[in-house]
Amino acid sequence: MLIKFYSRVNCHLCEDGLLTLRLVQEDIPFTIEIIDIEQDDVLHEKYMLMIPVVEKEGQVVQYGNLDYATLMENLSMNH
Repeated sequence: MLIKFYSRVNCHLCEDGLLTLRLVQEDIPFTIEIIDIEQDDVLHEKYMLMIPVVEKEGQVVQYGNLDYATLMENLSMNH
């Protein structure tokens, strides 16, 4: 399973979110693709007010202040 993690440099919420996502990854096997929204104008415009954004199969799972319970529940479904 591939999980996309949209973030940008110098985003403390993104750093915290990635740590939370990695904790979930210890319990559920998946690959994290980290995408810097500042490298793509379309992604930057779409996600700049939402980051960090966790996406699974094209669907946003959670964004902003990520929490373990929500990520665990949404990423374990159909895994």
